[in-house]
Amino acid sequence: MQRTQVAIIGAGPSGLLLGVLLHQAGIANVILEQRSGDYVLSRIRAGILEQTLTELLDEAGVGARMRREGLVHHGIYLSTQGQRHRIDLSALTGDKSVLVYGQTEVTRDLMEARMAAGLQTLYEVDHVSVHGIESSPSVRYQRGGQSHELHCDFIAGCDGFHGISRTSVPRDAIRTYERIYPFGWLGVLADAPPPAEELVYAQHQRGFALCSMRSRTRVRCYVQCNLSDKVEQWSDERFWAELRCRLDGETAAALQPAPALEKSIAPLRSFVAEPLRFGRLFLAGDAGHIVPPTGAKGLNLAASDVRYLSRGLIEHYRDHSDAGLDSYSEKALRRIWRAERFSWSMTKLMHCFPDIAGFDHKLQQAELEYLLSSRAAQAVLAENYVGLPFED
Repeated sequence: MQRTQVAIIGAGPSGLLLGVLLHQAGIANVILEQRSGDYVLSRIRAGILEQTLTELLDEAGVGARMRREGLVHHGIYLSTQGQRHRIDLSALTGDKSVLVYGQTEVTRDLMEARMAAGLQTLYEVDHVSVHGIESSPSVRYQRGGQSHELHCDFIAGCDGFHGISRTSVPRDAIRTYERIYPFGWLGVLADAPPPAEELVYAQHQRGFALCSMRSRTRVRCYVQCNLSDKVEQWSDERFWAELRCRLDGETAAALQPAPALEKSIAPLRSFVAEPLRFGRLFLAGDAGHIVPPTGAKGLNLAASDVRYLSRGLIEHYRDHSDAGLDSYSEKALRRIWRAERFSWSMTKLMHCFPDIAGFDHKLQQAELEYLLSSRAAQAVLAENYVGLPFED
């Protein structure tokens, strides 16, 4: 029979970060992951880290490469009606900033730290199920054709929106809130210099566009597309032409098309599950919430959950107090809903909605014009973009 203190389901960045933080505090943990390690690293995800997340990665001892290779950004651009406008994040937030460093690289750093510490991560496990979450939890799984059971004190469900953790909770014990957006993002990863030194968010009558980056020589760019679109319909030439069309003149002139290294379409949704604790099972990251990517909050919000949960678990074992665990769901959800509000407002502001016309369209334009003319409005955007403070 296997036993550990905390069983973590999911080896994405939230599960790996939780494992490293717990190990630092002397708390034994095992991670179970349905996919292979190579598959986990192949997933192309976010690349904008809040200052709070970079500090947490430093705390976990995995921030050295991030500090060497990451790009500090002190602002972002909003592009509309052919003009580019800079929002000075640092000037508006007391010198706070964000860091460009891909989620894949964060995951790699966490994997290597876990491997160096000799911690157990079980990849390619099947038929995972959780049991006894009210009193004596365990996780059953199959690996290599053999059945196993891992007994533990607590289970952390970090296995994403489609994982088994949330679906293992009785339906009458959980409530979910969801909004599905009527469009997707077509994203392209390519080796080319970014067309601007900071991210460019573009609002255009043909749809939203975003010029992001992973380094000084690699870009990640997006255009709003129909949910019915297929990747095969979008040649590289069509993508770059459409992106250029939606950008202001300065950004468009600097755009350098290149062959796509990866191309995919992601639907957009807002989703929150309440509560995030069920006895000795805790949900964290995408298992408990999804935000549209417009506000760059997905990875940062998952790390926020991990921060609260890790401190609660450390307090339980070190101080024999459950105050942090008892307040985990409430604290995490307050921060989640604030991030949901910001991501929803950014999405509503910058995208073309098929049912918006006339009065609603004019309001959208007036909102964007007000933002660009008001330092107070820009300060609200900036403090949300760089990351709201934690409750301690």
